[in-house]
This record gives sequence, C-alpha cells and structure tokens, in this order.
Amino acid sequence: MTLTVPTRKPPTSPSGAEPVFSVDGLWKVFGPKPERVPAEPELAALSPAGLRARTGCTAAVRDVSFDVRKGEVFVVMGLSGSGKSTLVRCLTRLIEPTAGTIAIDGEDVRAMDRTRLRELRRHRAAMVFQHFGLLPHRTVLDNVAYGLEIQGMGKSERREKAAEFVAKVGLAGMEKRRPGQLSGGQRQRVGLARALAVDPEVLLFDEPFSALDPLIRRDMQDEVARLHEEEGRTMVFITHDLSEALKLGDRIALMRDGRVVQLGTPEEIVNSPADEYVREFVRDVPREQVVTCRTAMRPASADEAGNGPAVRPEAPVAEAIEAVARAGAPARVMDAGRCMGVVDSEALLSVVAGTNGTDIDASGERADSVASERKSEPGSAPDATSSPQPSAAPDPEREPEAA
Repeated sequence: MTLTVPTRKPPTSPSGAEPVFSVDGLWKVFGPKPERVPAEPELAALSPAGLRARTGCTAAVRDVSFDVRKGEVFVVMGLSGSGKSTLVRCLTRLIEPTAGTIAIDGEDVRAMDRTRLRELRRHRAAMVFQHFGLLPHRTVLDNVAYGLEIQGMGKSERREKAAEFVAKVGLAGMEKRRPGQLSGGQRQRVGLARALAVDPEVLLFDEPFSALDPLIRRDMQDEVARLHEEEGRTMVFITHDLSEALKLGDRIALMRDGRVVQLGTPEEIVNSPADEYVREFVRDVPREQVVTCRTAMRPASADEAGNGPAVRPEAPVAEAIEAVARAGAPARVMDAGRCMGVVDSEALLSVVAGTNGTDIDASGERADSVASERKSEPGSAPDATSSPQPSAAPDPEREPEAA
C-alpha cells in the first residue's frame, strides 16, 4: 500500500534561524533511583528490556538533543511508546526531566522557580492536547477566553480578543455554544483558538488530531498550516502519522525507544534514511511528492539552459514529471531568472525508483548538482545520517502516561 502524502507547505524557517527551544542530553527515566541511569554509562547503554530487568526503570527519553528554530514547525514523530509525548511535556516541565538541559530563548527551564515556570506556561508556550480539555459548562467564547482570564485580562477585553480567535479558526457564529453541542473537529478548533489567544511564543501540539476522523483530521492539518503561514509562529508538533509529519514539518525528529534515530527535513528522511528502521518507516512514501527538483537536478548544458519548461527549485519532482512529459524535454530548475540545472527523464525515474538516495549530501542536494554555483547557506543543519543514534533493541512498551 502506498502512503498518500498531502501537499507540503514551503519551508518557513531558514536553517540559520535562532533557536527558541534548545535541548541537550535530555533524559526522562521512570522508576526507582532514576538519576543513576543517565549517570552510569553501563546502565545508559542497556536496551529497554535490559534496563527494566536490571533496575526496574523505564527510560522514556534517552539522551535527546535538538534545537527548535524560530518560526519553524518542528515535528516529533514515532510510534506508541517511542517517548514523543513525554518529550514534549518535558519542554515545559509538565513532566520533570531526569537529566539534561532545556532552554527557551537562552533561559534555563530546569532552573526556573514556580513563578517563572507559571509564566512560561501561561505566556510563552501553550499546549494543544489530543482530548481538547474544554470546560463543559462554559461557552465556546468563554473557553477560548479562559487562558486570558488566567493571565488577569479584564472581562470585556478578553471576550473581544477571544471572539477574534474564534473567527480565526472558522467558528464565527458558534460563540454561545457549549462543547457538548460541537463536533470533534469543532472542539479541537476551540482548543486551538484558546492556545492562540494567549499569544504564546511557541505552540506545542500533542497528537491533537489523533481522535478525529480522516476528513476532519485533514481539515485541521490545513488549518494549522494556514495559521502558521499567516502568523509564522513557532510550533512543536507531536504525531505518530508519517503523512501528517511530512505535510506539516519543516524538520522531523523520528523517535524510537526514547531516542531520536534521525533528525532532518522531510526530504532528507525520505531520501537518506539513517537506518533500516527509518527505511521501513518511509518505504511506502511516494518519493516524487517529497523529493525536490533542487535535489534531482543535474548541471545544464548551454542549450538546455535556454530551452525547456521551467520549475522551481523547491517544487516536488511530481511537478517536473508533468512538465517533462508535456514538453518532451528536460525541465529547467529556475531561481530568480537563473538556470540552476535541469531535471531529465533519467533523474525523474531514479527518484521514483528510489535509486538516487546515495547521491544526496548533507544539504539534501545531489553530489553532482550545480551546488558549487550556489552560495552556501549559513547555519545549515548537519547531516543527521552521518552519525545516527543507535537504535535500541525491539520490544518497545508504551511510555508512562502523564497526568
């Protein structure tokens, strides 16, 4: 069965953008004397089953490091028990980490006192949960205004602001309804509006659409993509759905047994999987919908540079397939009026067949492309495949649920 990949939004965060969240060497261990697991290399190296047998502990998050760049959608993806929900709760200390560092705008989250931590959760990072968490006795408007009420905003002002966000998420006219009168998708829109209304620096989504049927789920994905395009707000999005991750993510961290096994753009993960686990994960992805013309292109001859259909560097290869089929000639990859290279039938076939992955370098480009003609981008992310974190032994168990 082939996975359907929805149309991707264009990348929104440059590789050199400053980090909002910085995570380094993060561990969360459940069980007796959890701090000894990251502190003792012998214990830290054990498989999940071995660690449980030896210590009675479960390491839900194992030595995880990453930055979330300003303005990007950072997706954390993995199956049940991979540690993704525990990880996102550690960011605001809804779950207390065992070891490692977390910083938001350079401020140490683990060192925050109760007052600073309360401010972080109320003003700087808002969570959108899977199960909505709406107050059943309050109307849509008052549910959306709840976070503003907690912040101390006056009634008239907060209701006016809440009404603005009710309309923004497509619920205008439903302000007086109660949650029991709404569909699942509408309730999730209320949860999204409530999070947006407090104007947080970062939105944290913990599998927000998992309980929705496929059509409503797709609509909500489109809503998140639209809001992100309009506001440019930094988002951390947790999901077990590869299609959702590929559609929404600027970068994806793929987790297994508490570890990040690969971190990269959707194209890097599909084109250059770090190990067999990732390769199996992306096996059914239609590569032509994810791989870009920038990656598939080769240098153009003088004749090719002046003739043929034009495609954008970030256009998916599927777009070039149509252009080449119509014109019967290679498509030019054009950027600001300059021909960067061409994609021909041979390159397109290699993408579809999955035989071009070995030609991808750390920046996601073909090694034989015209990359030397382009200015290198500062701050580009290192190749996540060059030193993948080891995959723990199978036999994953579901991570402990947070309250």
